[in-house]
Amino acid sequence: PDEPWCPYKVGGDGAGARLCFRPPARGFQCSARGCRAHRSAGGALVANVLRNGSVLLQWGLRHWGPPAPRPSASLRGFALNCSWDGTYTRFPCDSVELGAACRDYLLAEAHGSVRYRLCLQPRFAPPRPAPPAQCVEFRVEPAAMRDIVVAMTAVGGSICVMLVFICLLVAYITENLMSPALARGG
Repeated sequence: PDEPWCPYKVGGDGAGARLCFRPPARGFQCSARGCRAHRSAGGALVANVLRNGSVLLQWGLRHWGPPAPRPSASLRGFALNCSWDGTYTRFPCDSVELGAACRDYLLAEAHGSVRYRLCLQPRFAPPRPAPPAQCVEFRVEPAAMRDIVVAMTAVGGSICVMLVFICLLVAYITENLMSPALARGG
């Protein structure tokens, strides 16, 4: 109950960013069956890619070089930048500014079969310089087979409905348009 809320602002779509709050996901552990963890080279940033297509980012400050005498006093927040590879070019995702109390962030909907690159950089008050960003790259697995089966079932059902309508239309044309022509000829 005494845990601080995580304030954040999402930008990148051209509109004004709104300040949002979310509860932290403290104690989350990536299980082998439901998620896959990807760690940055420096070890500070972990991307937990969940089976539902979302990504929970977690980080800690101890991996960002030598600690300051009181790191929490000079820490102002974090900057998260995101990009993903398309067929021919790299596209930017939303950039996020996170408060100093944040140690995780949920990327709710990630595209399947796309390579993401997320970089997180802590921001400190002067005169302390900002350490280099920690980056992690990962690929979200494509949709599960059950999603494909559901989609194929929906398409198959639509085709069956269209065939029924075509059969009814042919029966209507045969019954109402062809019969008067035959009656006049006789």
